[in-house]
Amino acid sequence: MRIGIYPGSFDPLTNGHLDIIERSKKICDSLIIAVAKNSAKKALFTIEERLEILATCCVCEGAAIEIASFDGLLAEYCKKKSVNFIVRGLRAIVDFEYEYAIALMNKKLAPDIETIFMMSRGEYSFISSNIVKEVASYGGDVSTLVPQFVQEKLQERFVTKCI
Repeated sequence: MRIGIYPGSFDPLTNGHLDIIERSKKICDSLIIAVAKNSAKKALFTIEERLEILATCCVCEGAAIEIASFDGLLAEYCKKKSVNFIVRGLRAIVDFEYEYAIALMNKKLAPDIETIFMMSRGEYSFISSNIVKEVASYGGDVSTLVPQFVQEKLQERFVTKCI
């Protein structure tokens, strides 16, 4: 059984993330979408909220998908879950340099686990969670960048922050 994992902060989930998820399902028998707990980053949404967003937006008929969170080293989590490969999305060459270094470290920690890089589709190549948060924080339209459920959550969050 080919088990893939798509790890990330997903803060918030974007249409670019969903594109990578859809394409990843085609190359594995089971896909784990794993929210990384990163105490170094100031998150907009809690882990629980991000898991809820993923569960709501990643309804996949017949697909073997697990939505989970993890803490610690990705390589160790992958070993524990018998993962065969890690999926990482790339938007631009800048992403590659960062992701390549991480892939090499993961390979050192878990030699049997491969990393697969998927290029973003052109229409998603400029979307990042940080850009989405910035635009949404000023009331900008992010409707073409995120699923509707995420857009509603962003509006709720920023209306609440402004009050």
